[in-house]
Amino acid sequence: MRLVTIEAGVLLACLSSCMAQTSTDCNPTNETCSSDVGLSSSTYSADFTKPGNNASWTAAAYSEITYGDEGAVFTISKEGQAPTMETDFYFLFGKVEVTMKAAPGTGIVSSIVLESDDLDEIDWEFLGGDTTQVQSNFFGKGNTTSYDRALYSAIKDPQNTWHTYTIDWNEETLKYLIDGSEIRTVKYSEPSTVFGKNYPQTPMRLKLGNWAGGAKGNSPGTIEWAGGEVDFEKGPFTMYVKSVSISNANPACSYSYKDKTGDFSSIDIVTTGDSCSANSTSPDTTANSTSTATQAPTSSHSVAHVEQTEAVVATTVTGSAYSTNSASASALNGGIVSTTALPTGGSTTAGGPASSSSSESFTGDASSVRAATVGAGLGMLVGLWVL
Repeated sequence: MRLVTIEAGVLLACLSSCMAQTSTDCNPTNETCSSDVGLSSSTYSADFTKPGNNASWTAAAYSEITYGDEGAVFTISKEGQAPTMETDFYFLFGKVEVTMKAAPGTGIVSSIVLESDDLDEIDWEFLGGDTTQVQSNFFGKGNTTSYDRALYSAIKDPQNTWHTYTIDWNEETLKYLIDGSEIRTVKYSEPSTVFGKNYPQTPMRLKLGNWAGGAKGNSPGTIEWAGGEVDFEKGPFTMYVKSVSISNANPACSYSYKDKTGDFSSIDIVTTGDSCSANSTSPDTTANSTSTATQAPTSSHSVAHVEQTEAVVATTVTGSAYSTNSASASALNGGIVSTTALPTGGSTTAGGPASSSSSESFTGDASSVRAATVGAGLGMLVGLWVL
């Protein structure tokens, strides 16, 4: 997040204007939106060291993402670059695992972001100049009226060591894990979520990206948080993503919002009908060869670069890790459809993820799940009604 340390009096004066500038094509808490394309399988995996690995992804404009033995390569070699890609599908609750190396370099930020149409958000973020810590954060509906959600956790050299970062997310708890070890748990009904009101609980896409928080054109607060100005002469600065896996707790052909509450109980999980025919996924396939070609994810929807807005912050030290009270959320700038070439492993359209030539893996089938709305955790809604 982009952070600014300020005096308490300034913080109070800023509450009415220091808002996150998050982006969404259509916010279902404000207007009626079209359905989201769902991940219709219960599991999805992509090994980016193999060809045909990106058929279910779309790149932001001007993102050149290459592939090789170390997986997907997100390189910043000059000012203005922010290579980013995002899944073409949404999922609702489950587990996300990303095996990666963060980009090095003062002012460089590597990001793993889950974000929904109504601006629920779950983040991992890595500062290129910090070799000992990683930041986790979350937001509900773009709400930045509380300042106690960001947490820095100790880690060994994320820029040069492969680590697997996990988000384990359901209607009751949000867990962050590093290499299988839990480092943080957020409960639905706790003060940091405003007792459920700001708990992420709507269908998400996964976004991966590398950006220059310390670029000279950014605000002083952003540059300070990113660790200082970027010296592009010391580049290139590269983030590597070896693999991604997603388990979807609610496989669906599509998801839709029945009302404007943004509550998980209002989500329709559609598993039959026309959308299922359009969004059918390919059977499991594998590929054993490696790829060194430049492959751009497809252009099936508009994707904003991973860049974030300025935030108000107060920091307190708590031993080996410290909490950051942040008012920020991802300001994913207005997206432009990627103009780069289609991947050699196959293409995808807005109708649904993956082509038959993809080496991505899907298991399970939404058609075996009865169409329903999310019903679990109703007892926790009491906290929202009280508010």
